[in-house]
Amino acid sequence: MTKLHTQNAPDVKVIKPHFLLGAVFFGLSVVLMVLAKAHLFGPYFEHHLLAVVHTNLLGWAMLLVFGSLYQLIPVVFETKLFSEKLAYLTLFLTVSGVLFLAYGFWTGNFQGLFLWGALILYSALFLFGFNILMSYKDSSLKNVKSFFIIASIFWLFFTQTEGLLMALNFKWNILDTNNLYHLKIHAVAGLVGFFLQMIFGVGTTLIPMFLVSHKHSEKPLWPSFLLLNAGLLFLLSGWLFSPDIKWLIFKGYFLIVIGILLYLKFVRDAFVNRFKRILDEGMKPTMLMFIFLFLPIVLSAMLMWNGKPYSNEAFTISFLFGFSMIFGVINMIILGQTYKTIPFIIWLDTYKPYVGKYQIPLPKEVYNVKWATWQFRFYLVYLILFFISFLFEIKILLEISLLFLILTSLIYNYNMIKMFTHKPILKPLQKPGSDEKR
Repeated sequence: MTKLHTQNAPDVKVIKPHFLLGAVFFGLSVVLMVLAKAHLFGPYFEHHLLAVVHTNLLGWAMLLVFGSLYQLIPVVFETKLFSEKLAYLTLFLTVSGVLFLAYGFWTGNFQGLFLWGALILYSALFLFGFNILMSYKDSSLKNVKSFFIIASIFWLFFTQTEGLLMALNFKWNILDTNNLYHLKIHAVAGLVGFFLQMIFGVGTTLIPMFLVSHKHSEKPLWPSFLLLNAGLLFLLSGWLFSPDIKWLIFKGYFLIVIGILLYLKFVRDAFVNRFKRILDEGMKPTMLMFIFLFLPIVLSAMLMWNGKPYSNEAFTISFLFGFSMIFGVINMIILGQTYKTIPFIIWLDTYKPYVGKYQIPLPKEVYNVKWATWQFRFYLVYLILFFISFLFEIKILLEISLLFLILTSLIYNYNMIKMFTHKPILKPLQKPGSDEKR
């Protein structure tokens, strides 16, 4: 855990607001999902559902990515964050942009605040990428871990450019094809190119660290990186420029899948060779996430071989693919890693002056471990029930699944508040042997 903090680490005041505001957005996305329950059995591009998705991904997931990466820059790049002031500005713009964008999606008004939200958010994500790239520029460490992250920044820029063009297309019709066609490009670039690749890049450091694995092999990482990005280039360029050249699209898909499987081999090797045999409440969701990753792989294969992209069957599979990626993969690892990174950051900020002077608690004692365990169980039940309810259109099961999601959100925000309001608990150092005699 000490690797998470070095002399190059940014001020904790830069990091904390990202996690706290991210938790608020998670709660907001759950509220919106409950309000949009009447639309959950409809098409995935319904505007209420797009409000939920963007609030979840850009409000919660993105802010936690920002905060986590700012903290990890000294570890992954072995250099300081380029600009802490730029990080504050990025945070302000991101929060403003997401709120405007979500309001536009929710109301179905794709003018005014919606367009401003798209422009502000584009600026925010550009500044985030600029900050990371300038930090990388000063780094002497050029390895596969950093390459995953830099490549994910490229795909973030591509995703947001597509998103901005789609937003502008509502008013000015600047695209040759409709927004529904570009939505799949936007989604794959964002979910796989940015989020999944960012998870891979950060995971190459955190997973072996938290599993205490020292004998794992990193040989699959370079082939994974190269195949994943080559596949994205083939697939997305095929969709954009040569949709009739099927072999280009299928080749891209296969390369992406092989790249993902190679990374999973790395994860499996770290898991098998771990020293820490019992997984805690942070690593259970993380490891389960990599198992869930097989579900979108299977669903995407079904989409690739579906000859009718605009059929009801294709819409159903597309919805489940997006749901499995967002709620089964991205949200799952965030819920897990929240309890690995944030407690340590809070603990270090609170107790650093007292180390060696007082008896102090462990990082996991700054939150409620029991409730964190139940949070994981509730979220798992939500995933299973929601998936079944959608497949068979069972409304009562949908209602029950959303109750478990609400419980997950309440526990998550409770623990976040508990961590951020934690006060030092100091006890005098005991003399050697005093306990044994008593």
